[in-house]
Amino acid sequence: MNEKPAKPLPSAYGLTLDDWIEWALAHDQTKFRAKQIVEWLYIKRVASFDEMTNLSQPLRELLKAEFVISRLPVVRTTGSQDTTQKFLFRLHDGRLVETVKIPANVHFDGGQSDRVTLCVSSQVGCAYACQFCASGLAGFTRNLEAGEIVGQVIGAEIASGDAVRNIVFMGMGEPLANLTQLTKALEILNAHWGLNIGARQMTVSTSGLAPQIEKLALIPMQIRLAISLHGATDEVRDQIMPVNKKYPIKRLFEALEVWRHNKKQKVTFEYILIEGVNDGLDQAGVLAKRARTMNAKVNLIPYNTVEGLDWSRPDEERQEAFLSVLKSAGVTCTLRREKGHDIDAACGQLRLQEETAEGIIASVAE
Repeated sequence: MNEKPAKPLPSAYGLTLDDWIEWALAHDQTKFRAKQIVEWLYIKRVASFDEMTNLSQPLRELLKAEFVISRLPVVRTTGSQDTTQKFLFRLHDGRLVETVKIPANVHFDGGQSDRVTLCVSSQVGCAYACQFCASGLAGFTRNLEAGEIVGQVIGAEIASGDAVRNIVFMGMGEPLANLTQLTKALEILNAHWGLNIGARQMTVSTSGLAPQIEKLALIPMQIRLAISLHGATDEVRDQIMPVNKKYPIKRLFEALEVWRHNKKQKVTFEYILIEGVNDGLDQAGVLAKRARTMNAKVNLIPYNTVEGLDWSRPDEERQEAFLSVLKSAGVTCTLRREKGHDIDAACGQLRLQEETAEGIIASVAE
C-alpha cells in the first residue's frame, strides 16, 4: 500500500511577527525570541536555522523540525538587452513561478525609477482566462503561500544582487483571488521587522474582482491599486476578460469608489493595446471619461506577443493616436516603451515553456 508523501514543512518566510510570538509562547519561549527569529530571517538573511547563533541549540532543532527557510531555487534566468531579468523559480511541489526584475534607471510605465522594481506572482497559473495572457494557458494549479510570495522577493535579491524597493503584483495569477495569503505577504514585506518596503512602493493589480477590492480597501496600509481594464466598455471588455461578465464595469467602479474613499493613492488603469480589438479611438474617448471620473492614471501597454495566441500589437502610429486622445482630455497617461519583449516577458510564457518541456503541464491541483 502506497503511503502519501509527507506534507512539506511550512516556510519560515510565511509567518508574521505576531505568528512567531504565538508560536514562541506556545513552546515556552519569550516574545523576545520571536523578534530574534525575524531579525535573523529578514535583517541578517541567514540560510539555515543553525546560523541563528544566539538561540539555544534545542530551540534551533525545534525550528528545524517545524519549518524550512525556503530559498526558492532558480531554474532559469533570462535577461534582455536592456537588463530586464526574469527568474523562473521552482516551488516545493515541483511547480514553477515567474518573477521579473525591472532595474533602476530603466524607464517603466513612462517614468524613470531610481529603484529596482520586482514584478511578483501570486498564483501558479491563473483561472481568470484573460484572452491575451499566457498565465492561464496551462490552467490554474494553486494559490501561492505567503512564504512563497515573500520568497520570490528574497530569491530575486539573492539572484540579482540588487535590493528590491518597489513591488508590483502583476506577475502570474490574480492576486485578489488569493487575498488571505496576499495580505499576509504584504504585512511581511512592509513591516519594519520584515523586508521594510514602503506601502506606497507596493502595487496590487487585479482584473476586477470587485468584492475583494472593497476588502483590500479596508486594510490599514497605503498600498497602491492597479486595474487591468483593457476595455473601456462592457462590449469590448467581455471579449477579452471573462471576469467582466461577473463584475461588469458599473460594479467595478462601485468598488473603486470604496477604494478611493479609504485610500489616498490614485488608481492606475492598465490598458494593453491589442490591434483591432480595443485600440479604436472611440475606446480611447470612453477610457478618458472613465479615468477622469476616478482621477486615475492610465498606463498604455502595447501587446506583448504570446506564442499560441493570435493577438498582435497596433503599430506605433496607432499607439500614439490612442495616447493623444487621452492626453487631449487631460488624463495623466503613459505609453510603455516595451521592456523585456525579447525575453518572453509576458506573464507565464517562461513557465509554460519549461513545464511543457518537463511534461508536468497537465498536472493540476485537485
